[in-house]
Amino acid sequence: MIPQDRHVPERVLLARHGETEWNLEHRLHGQLDSPLTAEGERQAASVAERLIGQGVAIVCSSPLGRALRTAVVIAERLGVDLVEIPELAEVHHGQMAGMTWDEIDVRFPTAREERAANRYGWAFPGGESYAQARARARRALTSCGWSAPGTPLIVSHEMIGRMLRAELRGLDASSALALRHPHGVVFEIDRRGERML
Repeated sequence: MIPQDRHVPERVLLARHGETEWNLEHRLHGQLDSPLTAEGERQAASVAERLIGQGVAIVCSSPLGRALRTAVVIAERLGVDLVEIPELAEVHHGQMAGMTWDEIDVRFPTAREERAANRYGWAFPGGESYAQARARARRALTSCGWSAPGTPLIVSHEMIGRMLRAELRGLDASSALALRHPHGVVFEIDRRGERML
């Protein structure tokens, strides 16, 4: 359930960036970047079309290129302003950013086991944990609420998106970590719950 904070919008739409080249290579982005694929561009355009008539007042985007490109496509189609919110950036993957899990297994042989033991509190080496990112998600929602009256569309990433949804819905860590957000999917979240548009 959306928290009773006057700066958190009563209705939020949440989209993930379109597919990227590193998604196809199964590389972890973190706060590094790779460009959208042709399919990722199509996903952004498709989301924009589906959001026509949904009352989007502003697009709040992560500053990372893959999200920002997706957000630009949507904002231009809807004819609304776009604002970058630094706190919407993906969970920081530190030294593991840009690597595949096979590469991580060689360089950080105990990482999978350590992460599995405490997925919420475990931090990427030189990066952050879900627990740390959740505080950022809370600040991001407040920043987006200040940006414009009405319904914002947030364009972000899967991992920080879990924390955004957890904050909006009041979920515990276990429930939040079970959430998925495929490319091309928009969630509508309000006081009644969450639905896919």
